[in-house]
Amino acid sequence: MEETKTTGSAEVKEKEKGPDLAARAPGSRYEGYREAVLSPPAGPVNADLTVPGSKSLTNRALILAALAEGESTLSGILNSDDSYWCIGCLTALGVGVDAGPAEDTVIVRGTGGRWPVREGDLYVGSAGTVARFLPGALAAGEGVWRLTGSRRMSERPLAPLLAALRTGGADIRFEGAEGCLPFTMRANGLQGGETVISGSVSSQFISGLLIAAPYARETMTVRIDGPVVQRAYVEMTLDMMHAFGSRPEVADDGQTIVVPPGRYEGRTLQLEPDVSTCGYFWALAALTGGRVRIEGIRTSTRQPDIELLELLERMGCSVTRGGDFIEVTGGSRLRGGFTVNMGRWSDQTLTVAALAVFADGPVTMTDAAHIRHHECDRIAAICEELGKLGIRVEEHPDGLTVHPGEPRPALVDSHDDHRMAMALSLIGVRTPGIRIGDPGCVSKTCPDYFDRLAALGVGVAFR
Repeated sequence: MEETKTTGSAEVKEKEKGPDLAARAPGSRYEGYREAVLSPPAGPVNADLTVPGSKSLTNRALILAALAEGESTLSGILNSDDSYWCIGCLTALGVGVDAGPAEDTVIVRGTGGRWPVREGDLYVGSAGTVARFLPGALAAGEGVWRLTGSRRMSERPLAPLLAALRTGGADIRFEGAEGCLPFTMRANGLQGGETVISGSVSSQFISGLLIAAPYARETMTVRIDGPVVQRAYVEMTLDMMHAFGSRPEVADDGQTIVVPPGRYEGRTLQLEPDVSTCGYFWALAALTGGRVRIEGIRTSTRQPDIELLELLERMGCSVTRGGDFIEVTGGSRLRGGFTVNMGRWSDQTLTVAALAVFADGPVTMTDAAHIRHHECDRIAAICEELGKLGIRVEEHPDGLTVHPGEPRPALVDSHDDHRMAMALSLIGVRTPGIRIGDPGCVSKTCPDYFDRLAALGVGVAFR
């Protein structure tokens, strides 16, 4: 494997000021390489794999364990940028977070909602879950903290959550744009009562409020205004709250949630693999006509990206759903010629776009407008990069249509977005000479992603 180490990324097309390296954990695996050059494997991928833990579950569990009474042991956590910044914020607040007996295990000494360090600066990196979950947990306690984040995280919306926390008693002063990082919070606990919040931009606003709700002085009634983007993630939050001993009551329509006062209790938990990451490896089976079995995951998971399996079957793959594994076997060709609603599982929109390049008909993805507000405008970005490869793409306000074609070798920009880099890498499984700019951005959710590809027979060379 060629490894010509470089510094900087002058030869990679950069957005604004280029990769936001301050958003990444120190020592990220591929930092210092400006591009990864991919080449197809010699034959079908055939593998049994394990996949790192869920990013969404990891940061929920860490923050709930920090709020809890007593000690928690969390196994299966994801060691990535997002969990690094989450643990960094918790330790800055005086929470004890220690390595456990296994590499993916931590022991968290809960504070009972009383933060030992009540004043200071907290940096959330580019972790949307930390930026949306931590403010509520802080507001439920007492102290003064200044929160900052990466360049992109400072552009992403927080207003619905912060407005709800202000109503509940938090004093929040913004340094720049209203409703965005950076800001200073003066917290003296949350009162409780009725709070109305929108989930139309991100379900994380609702989750951030719910996580804090047991620590309010009175019962908190959360009323959700309008539709919820990716409601399954709210259900994941409620499941995690239940695991730590809280008992929210959810109305039949899911729009009202009543959370009684209480305290989380320390727990021993095993977290699931990250289904979003599983999707890239199942896609390898689809693209190569191979077989990929991932251990430790069940179709009963709350993680919404499990819906990718139904799409893979629609495209001609076979799926075996075991008691503690899921296996995908690719077919002789990939079928297209359909429209798919991505509303519940939009993190896989880019994966589906990459698969669609090699289908036998166009594929249209809809109901994904909210992914324009993620690490980058993912709809615009994937359309731009597929266009560089000579693929015909039509951009829509809420999605895109990808027409099948023969990609040409080219350098594509990851847009400092882990999902862009991993999805575009799938094209390199079929087309020689695909070059992924700024490969280090995968450290957000799968820090050894390219090593994993190489172990499966995909050619990976760093420059």
